[in-house]
Amino acid sequence: MSALIELRNISKQFGTQPILREISLSIETGKTLVLIGESGCGKSVTMKLMMNLLQPTHGEVLWDGRSIKSRSEKQIVKERLRFGYLFQGAALFDSLTVFENVAFGLRQNRRLHNRQVQQIVGDRLRDVGLDVSVVANKKPAELSGGMRKRVGLARSLAMDPDVMLYDEPTTGLDPIMSDVINELIIRTRERSNVTSIVVTHDMNTVRKVADRVVMFYPLVRIGPDEPQIIFDGTPEEAFDIEDPRVSQFIRGEAGERLQELGAA
Repeated sequence: MSALIELRNISKQFGTQPILREISLSIETGKTLVLIGESGCGKSVTMKLMMNLLQPTHGEVLWDGRSIKSRSEKQIVKERLRFGYLFQGAALFDSLTVFENVAFGLRQNRRLHNRQVQQIVGDRLRDVGLDVSVVANKKPAELSGGMRKRVGLARSLAMDPDVMLYDEPTTGLDPIMSDVINELIIRTRERSNVTSIVVTHDMNTVRKVADRVVMFYPLVRIGPDEPQIIFDGTPEEAFDIEDPRVSQFIRGEAGERLQELGAA
């Protein structure tokens, strides 16, 4: 059985700045993959490559065993609707109400009657724990950070995606709301057998939602022949590993970074 998403020998650079080098990953259907690593090591870029929001400098991305390169632009646009994306800042439309934000994708891409749109929007808002009568007519500026994240998730789920991508879903949230978001990630996967890819620095998220953890390392810190993925395994293995590069990151220990500051 082919992987739902596969990256083969992917490299990506912006101008002269390399971000990713020879990355290969396979994503299994119905599983939750969590990508961790220092800021700037290419996690979010990897996720955008998976969705074809960016194109690789070298290598290829496959959906359902077929290279994206073999598809027409029309096919890519259609198949991209299988993906839901929760942006770090939720990326809601400030001028639209909550209802209009959640309905946006449906109205752009589905031929539905208003009654059907209202039903789906209401269902999805309730799925993420929001009272439709309270939030539907509010603008994003009137919501808390956690509520905006939940509205962004409802908007993605309204399109009934096969794959959900979460970019720093708990950043800026208090511990309780972070746990709410983590629970919603789990419920979304269990309710619809959604395949999930999560980029995070939150180790509570790693422990709670991950089936598999992959850690990237910045290219500037490794040799030309060293792999950029320095860990690929279960959360339990990640928290028990002896590799100081992994263990220091997971435990939030400065380690050699303090030595670098002293030498600066």
